[in-house]
Parts: sequence; structure tokens; C-alpha cells
Amino acid sequence: MNLAALLLGPAIRNRDADKRRIGWFEAVPAMGLDALGSSSYGPEAALTILAPLGLAGSVALGPITAAIVALLAVLYLSYRQTIVAYPVSAGGYVVARDNLGEYPSLLAAAGLLLDYVLNVAVGISAGVGALISTVPSLHPFALPLCFGILLVIVVANLRGTGEAGWLFALPAYLFILSFIGIMAFGVFEAVAGGWHLAPAVPPPAPAPSTAAVSLWLLVRAFASGCTAMTGVEAVSNGVGAFREPVVPNAHRTLTIIVCVLALLLVGVAILAPMLGIGAMDERQPGYRSVMSQLAAAIVGQGPLYYVAMASLLAVLCLSANTSFVAFPRLCRLVAADGYLPKSFAIAGRRLVFTSGIIFLAIAAGALIFAFGGLTDPLIPLFAIGAFSTFTLSQAGMVAHWRRKHGTRWQLGINLFGAVVTGATLIVILVAKFTEGAWLTVIAIPLVIVLLKSIHRY
Repeated sequence: MNLAALLLGPAIRNRDADKRRIGWFEAVPAMGLDALGSSSYGPEAALTILAPLGLAGSVALGPITAAIVALLAVLYLSYRQTIVAYPVSAGGYVVARDNLGEYPSLLAAAGLLLDYVLNVAVGISAGVGALISTVPSLHPFALPLCFGILLVIVVANLRGTGEAGWLFALPAYLFILSFIGIMAFGVFEAVAGGWHLAPAVPPPAPAPSTAAVSLWLLVRAFASGCTAMTGVEAVSNGVGAFREPVVPNAHRTLTIIVCVLALLLVGVAILAPMLGIGAMDERQPGYRSVMSQLAAAIVGQGPLYYVAMASLLAVLCLSANTSFVAFPRLCRLVAADGYLPKSFAIAGRRLVFTSGIIFLAIAAGALIFAFGGLTDPLIPLFAIGAFSTFTLSQAGMVAHWRRKHGTRWQLGINLFGAVVTGATLIVILVAKFTEGAWLTVIAIPLVIVLLKSIHRY
């Protein structure tokens, strides 16, 4: 047996491709870890912006989270319709290509390609940040840990989507049960009145207020918090991986992911001001993530805390898996239209798109190295690609329903989604431009030029 067969398993015949498709149970960890993991770094990114407000910052997280959850509900309803209309491939690239034309579709493709690369870097960096906040002695080894986790995810995905889904199922469902249970217990204790805000392990005291509440500060915090929604489109982009019945399986997966994400975001928003929890600087020794502070404050630093943090670590690190499922499939579609080399459209020995997986690993690894394995510098670059694709996808669906004479409800849902996500995209661009988002604004047109050059060649 050669090394490839030992690591990746035996080759699979093309006629067995349908047997490699997945159901909703495997799809939640395979496609949902990005969204689930973002429930950790999304609120923390918002709290980082709100840090100058001191304790008032955690209070301001409530209305910001309410706006994010409302936007999440709009995206959920919109993508349910998109999956019905495009049960083979419901990604933003396909919807924009079929309804808006070449350049909008290339803009959607460029935004998603960059967003998936960033998701890998952010997810792994945030996971290592969670590990360091639990075991501070590992702080000097952050970068090697990032590359080690990236290697594990790459090998798992080269073996196939099904294996990756089952491998990541345990930490994903353990994370859901652990943190929803912890937050439910914390809210119950607070509402019941038996808990007088004296947790077993008090979180670090928030910094004193050094600024006043302003609309601009809240807008910037909202823009950072919107990173919590960057994985919502993964189910529609990966709909081709589902077994029959495709649409019910995709709908069930999307529902579970969105509901869990909303519950976690609301839980953090309710409990953070009660416990005086704020964001800490991950560059400094003694750093503890918001989720780590929250879990320790509610259940103490006993076995349950370490089980929950281990599951959070796994979910954050493995949240990159969402990109490894969706990125190669997007590359296959773009390559089939002639905008990427044909090798991206050819399935490998395990019936996965090997070229896309390897390219994503190299690009994300370079990004992790360039930013030293830190999450904060990457956050301003995040979400722009995702929200540009959200907007183009919804606009494409509006054109689709107009052409197909859809109902007013169908047209209204996607029209509202296009307006709301477009407005959010403008907010994110304005709020994050000087913090590093200008790099993404430059990179997306360059990727479009590259895709067009490949097409001409």
C-alpha cells in the first residue's frame, strides 16, 4: 500500500459518486462549522470595538445582536427559496450567472473565493486563540499549532466529504449541547433570581470607559459582529453534496445551523452584560476569549468547562472545513465555465476536487503566516466577500422570480433580502475600510481580472 492510499484511503469508482453524498446529520458538521464557530468570534469582534465604552459596551451588544439576528432571519428565508429554485447548485455564482450576467457572476465568484480563504485563516486562528485562552503556556506555539490543524483538515477532506462530516460530527454536536446548555443554565439562574451575579470564577474586570456611545461606534461594532453570518451561504453552495431528497435535506441542515447560531448569539448578548464580560487583547499573555470567560463564570473551571472549551476549540479549528467543502465545488463550477484551469473541474481518486482543496490550503496557509496566526487583524477583511455574494444572490433571485412569474411572497422575500444585505455591505465597507477592508476591495477586482485572463487564454 502506497502513502496516498494509507492517508486518503483506496480510490473510489466514478459510478459510486452518488453513494458519497451526505444527509443532514453529516451535513451540519460538514457545512455548518463556519457558522457555529462564528458565534464565538463574531460577538467578540463586536465587543472589541465596544471596549472603549467599558461595561456599557457589553450592554450595547444587545441591540447590535438583535439587528444581526433579524438579518440572519432574512437570509434564512431567502436561501430556503434559493435552494428550491436551484436544487443542483444554489450558490451565489450560479444564481448571478443565470440571472444577472457575466460580470456580476464573476464578482460573486471572486467575493466567495476570497471569503472562503479568509474563513480558513480566521477559523483556525480563532481556534488556536481558544486553546491558548484555556492553556496559556501554549501562547508561543500559536503559529505551529495553526499549521498542524490546517494539515489535519486538508487530509480529512482529501479523503472525502462524508468522512470529514462524520469525523467532525462529535465535536460539532458536543459544542452545540455544551454551550446551549451552559447559556440556558445561566439565563435560567439569572431569571429565577437565585444567582446574584457572583459566578464561581469571576471574569476579568472590564476596562474603564474611555469613550462615549456614538452612532459611528455602534455601526463599527455591527459591521464587526456581522462576521457571525459568513457561513450561512455554505449550504446553498454545497447543495450538490446532498443525497436524495436534496431539498428537504438542505432545508433541514440550514434550519439547524441558523437556529443554533441565533440561540448562541442571543445567549452571549444576554449574559455578557450580566457577568461584566468584555473582549481581551489576544496578543497579551493571560488572554481569555469571550466564550471562555462566559463558560468559566457560569459553571466554574471544572470538567464541564474543559469539555465545553475542548468542543469550542475543535469547532473553531474545524470551521475551516466549511470552506473545504464549498470552495472546491465553487471552483469546479467556475472552471467548467472556463474561468479557472480545467484541473479544478476534475474529481480526484476519492471523488473530491483535489486541486481546489490543495489551492485553498496553500492560500490559507500563506494568510495565516502573514498575519502571525492572529484573528483580530483578519476580521476587517472578513464579511465583505460574503455580503457582496449575499446581495448578488438575492438580486439574482429577484430577476429569477420576475422571469418565472413567481408569487409576490417569493419576489418580496428576495427583494427585501437584496436591499437589506446591500445596505449592510455598504455599512461594512464604510466602517471597515480604513481598518484593512481596503485590501479586500482591491483584491476582488484583481481576482476578476485573473478569472477573465484565464477565460481568454
